[in-house]
Amino acid sequence: MSAAPTPRRTVLAAAAAAAAAPLVTGCGDGGGDDAATPAPTAPAQSPTGSAPAHTAGQRLASTADIPSGGGTVFKEQQVVVTQPQAGEFRAFSAICTHQRCVVAAVEDGTINCACHGSRFRIADGSVVRGPATRPLPAEDITVSGDTISLA
Repeated sequence: MSAAPTPRRTVLAAAAAAAAAPLVTGCGDGGGDDAATPAPTAPAQSPTGSAPAHTAGQRLASTADIPSGGGTVFKEQQVVVTQPQAGEFRAFSAICTHQRCVVAAVEDGTINCACHGSRFRIADGSVVRGPATRPLPAEDITVSGDTISLA
């Protein structure tokens, strides 16, 4: 005895649902920050695929390496160090609060995420342009002489 054939309509509906699933779960709806998005189950990965080397006391840069009115992204440590005014150094998480991408650059007075275009102020990490709605969290650094280190 053979099984009854599956109706064509059932096969087409199942194929359409399977094809649409990756599109629905892809990049989010683009309409908000990660407050509604569950936190990842593993720590964000560095570009090399290993966990970030966020070690207290680790030297990041010389003060001369951080441009006044700008900053530098340290992707491996997932930290961005800025110098809003000459001699004033700040640090923030380099993980965008929208969808957890590592920010790409510091330009024109903002920390910029290339994933969805969020921009944050170099002075306090606050949002200049969304879709992110929450500021970048501050990170602790120490400046000793001309050396900037993680605190």
